[in-house]
Amino acid sequence: MGEPVNVGVVGCGAISAQYFRTIERLPQVRLVAVADLDLDRAREAVRPYPGTDVLSVAELMADPRVDVVLNLTVPAAHAEIALRAIAAGKDVYCEKPLAANVADAARVLRAAAEAGVRVGCAPDTVLGTGTQTARKAIDDGLIGRPVAATATMMTPGHERWHPNPDFYYAPGGGPLLDMGPYYITCLVTLLGPVATVVGAAGRTRAKRTIGSGPRQGEEIPVNVDTHVTGVLVHASGALSTLVMSFDGVATRSPNIEVHGEKGSLVVPDPNHFDGAVLASLLGEEGWRELPAAAGYVEAGRGVGLADLASAGLDVAGGAEPRAGGSLAFHVLDVMESLLNAARSGAAVTIASTCERPPPVGLRSLGEGPDGMP
Repeated sequence: MGEPVNVGVVGCGAISAQYFRTIERLPQVRLVAVADLDLDRAREAVRPYPGTDVLSVAELMADPRVDVVLNLTVPAAHAEIALRAIAAGKDVYCEKPLAANVADAARVLRAAAEAGVRVGCAPDTVLGTGTQTARKAIDDGLIGRPVAATATMMTPGHERWHPNPDFYYAPGGGPLLDMGPYYITCLVTLLGPVATVVGAAGRTRAKRTIGSGPRQGEEIPVNVDTHVTGVLVHASGALSTLVMSFDGVATRSPNIEVHGEKGSLVVPDPNHFDGAVLASLLGEEGWRELPAAAGYVEAGRGVGLADLASAGLDVAGGAEPRAGGSLAFHVLDVMESLLNAARSGAAVTIASTCERPPPVGLRSLGEGPDGMP
C-alpha cells in the first residue's frame, strides 16, 4: 500500500481519543500533528502517542507533512476548518455533520472540487460488520424488495454525562443533527437516497442542567428542537419512519428495522460498527441471527479516514471514498429538509442525491478498502 498518509488533527475533544486508538491500528495512516484552541488539552490528548507534534491551527494547516486534516471540531466550526484545509491543498475528513447547514456544506464541496482535493465525512460506522452484513442480506434478496424501515433513537439527553454539552443544544446540534447522521447514513446505505420528507418536531423545555464535570449543576439554553420525527420517502419507493429524541427516557424499539416483501431484518445500532443482524422470513417462526458476512471486522472510528487515504481515487473521474462528501451532503440535506418540513407542515423535496457507496467485503481492519483500485 506504500507509505502511510500523514494525518493532522484539529480538535482534541472527547471523540479524539477514539480516533487516535484506531489510527494507531491502521497501516494506511499516520498521526503526525494535532491542534486545538486549548494547547494543554491537545498535549494531554496525544500524551500516549509520543512524537506527535502539538501545533496551532495555522501551523498545522501550513505543515507540508500533513496530507489530510481530520476535522474533529464542534459542528459550528466544521465548514471553517474544512475550508482552511482545502485552501492549504489538503484532503479533509470531518466528524459529522459535514457542516452546520447545507449552504456551508455546499461551499466545502465546491471548494474541494475546485482545489482537486477529497472530502470524507463520518459516520464510518456503516463500514463495519453490522450495517454491511444487513446490506449484503438486502442486496442478496434475502427479504425480497424492501418496502419500509423504522429508525428510533431515544435518550433523555447528553447533558447527563457530557461535561460541556452546550453544542448539542445550539444550532447545528439537537438529536437529529447529532445522532441522525448515523441512522440516515445507514438507511441510505441500505435503501438508497431519499427523495421526499415529511416531519414534525418540538422541544420539552427551554433549559438543560449539566449532570457531570466541573460545570455540574449549570443550566444551559436549548435553542433547537429536541424531539424530531418524520417519514423519509426513498427514491426506490421504500418508506423509512424516523424518531430522534433527547426527550424520552427509554425505548424497546430496535434501532433500525428493515421490512421487505419476503422478510424483515433487525439492524444493529448504527452508532456502533458491529452487532447482531437478525432475520425473520416469511413462513419462519421467530428470528435468527445472520453470521457476519461483510464489513470491516473490529473496526473503530477512523476506518473511513483510512478508506479515503488508501483508495487511490481519481477525483476528476468522480469517484470518492465510501464515507464521502456527497453521501454526507445528502444526509445533511435530508436532515435540514426534515426540520424545514416540520416547521412548514408540508412535504419537502430533497434537492440532492447520491450513489450508494460500494459495499465492503468481509475483511480485517488493516486490509484497506475492498474493491478499490
